[in-house]
Amino acid sequence: MANVFILNGHHPYSFSEGKLNASLVARMKVFFENRGDTVRVTETAKDYDIETEIGNHLWADIVIMQFPVNWMGVPWSFKKYQDLVWTAGIDGRLCEGDGRSAGAPKENYGAGGKLKGTKYMLSLTYNAPKEAFDDPKEFLFEGASVDDLMFPLHMNARFFAMEKLPTFAAYDVMKNADVESDFKRFDAHLNFVFGAKSSHAAA
Repeated sequence: MANVFILNGHHPYSFSEGKLNASLVARMKVFFENRGDTVRVTETAKDYDIETEIGNHLWADIVIMQFPVNWMGVPWSFKKYQDLVWTAGIDGRLCEGDGRSAGAPKENYGAGGKLKGTKYMLSLTYNAPKEAFDDPKEFLFEGASVDDLMFPLHMNARFFAMEKLPTFAAYDVMKNADVESDFKRFDAHLNFVFGAKSSHAAA
């Protein structure tokens, strides 16, 4: 069985209560529990204990970050979580400094991560339509992909030596939502990435 830690990074606003992100979290929780995995969930907009959260990262085999993309990044309460929890973990638990040594101060920056073997996945919701990405003719992203836009978060995970799994994205969720289609794609994505049953679960 795998230990799965899900971070719900949605921050509630008057125009966005977070129902879709909460539904995706609930959906993946059922998926993993049906595989025989153990699941923990933290909502970054609510109260949490920093030491417990560092423990969750150390406990997890899989970390999933679920959040709406706000201003090309994570919502502010998720950024606060990173600043508090991840910064506290650079004491040698999540990473051993920044990976450099006194003998080679210009080499191996970012190679001090302690979560080697831990896999992570981003699950994102966008106001932008799918067609806005991967197309050099589109105005804003100029051909950039979803993962290009999330490069800083991928680098944060790599800083801790976590290993990337394929990203999921739901698009155009504010103006042209198709929730049932998103759910079907999400279920297919989970099955593709993780399989229906944990490799360690009893047959």
